[in-house]
Amino acid sequence: MNALWLTRIIPYPASRDARSDLADSVALHRRLMSLFPDHAGPDPRAALGVLHRIDDDPTGPYVLLQSHHQPDLNRLPHHYGQAATRTLTPLLATLHSGAHIHFRCTASPVRKPGATTRALYDLPAVVPLHGAHADQWWLRQADTAGLKILTLNAQPVDSATGIRGKRGSSDQQRVRHARTRFDGTAVVIDPDQLRTKITQGIGRGKAYGCGLLTISPHRGAAT
Repeated sequence: MNALWLTRIIPYPASRDARSDLADSVALHRRLMSLFPDHAGPDPRAALGVLHRIDDDPTGPYVLLQSHHQPDLNRLPHHYGQAATRTLTPLLATLHSGAHIHFRCTASPVRKPGATTRALYDLPAVVPLHGAHADQWWLRQADTAGLKILTLNAQPVDSATGIRGKRGSSDQQRVRHARTRFDGTAVVIDPDQLRTKITQGIGRGKAYGCGLLTISPHRGAAT
């Protein structure tokens, strides 16, 4: 099993760099990728297994960063925030069928209508899902991740937004991914499928804070 690392970055509120990154999904992506070696191939995010999301606790927002390669936290700007890394390999190695877990995933649930449907109803190529439709999307994703959902709480969160490409240039593109945070409990049905989804992420927008699935043991439940 390849090594997998989880890094928690707690930005300092006084850091202008940190505040700017938290407000711009493209800038945060660039910041996190700067913690890894250059020349990782045509798709460095995928090659390095980089996934992330922004979570909140009572003291404020923090960033969770998952990767195959241990990030160099010394590359963060001075006084950016507190950061620490731990390995996820032991947790993944001990996964087994029947284990009860807590899960969290901030994802971008969408559907992609066919060309005929798009033309008939004047729909975009990608349609964000909300409410019960987002819940159903997550249940399908969980099934392919080898999970049987026991409880589910889904809450919309701010969209991932930013400008990709050099500002003012012809290749400039606006990034926007609607996001929903899925929390709950589940039973592991297929540990190998779950390891794959944890490693690869779920859905679209993985470079911009979508798709990171984290789990923890459900204390008190039978395993």
